[in-house]
Amino acid sequence: MPRTEAELFAFLAELGIAVSTKRHPPLYTVADSQALRGEIAGGHTKNLFLKDKKNAFFLVTVGEDAVVDLKQIHHVIGAAGRVSFGKPEMLMELLGVAPGAVTVFGLINDTQHRVKVVLDEALMRHAVINAHPLTNEATTSIASGDLVRFVEATGHDAAILKVSA
Repeated sequence: MPRTEAELFAFLAELGIAVSTKRHPPLYTVADSQALRGEIAGGHTKNLFLKDKKNAFFLVTVGEDAVVDLKQIHHVIGAAGRVSFGKPEMLMELLGVAPGAVTVFGLINDTQHRVKVVLDEALMRHAVINAHPLTNEATTSIASGDLVRFVEATGHDAAILKVSA
């Protein structure tokens, strides 16, 4: 079973990482979440769950307004050829979330480290990053340095690369 939001918060607390979370109606798209601007400061995320032709999986986290060239991103992230979006079943299996709730915090569920995480360099310039805490009914704010600590604590390498245009 995927970890719960409460288990995520307990994991962050064990790491000594302070976060703040705001509850809201379910948000499925970046457009939905933009209604909260002004209420939640910091960089807001857009997440791309991708796979390559060798079934390697990637979670690319960029700023909500970032433009990503999906025809060229494989060169940047180290994929074997062009990428496509991963299927919802694999998203649930690997990250424990459904479409519309994709989040970097899903890495807590990737215990076999099958997903390579890529954090966009431009997003990481924000002091605070905002992401769903395994549900699209809340937004959790975390310091960018603490986000890297979280990723590494899940056993993943936090690759910070320039993926947005």
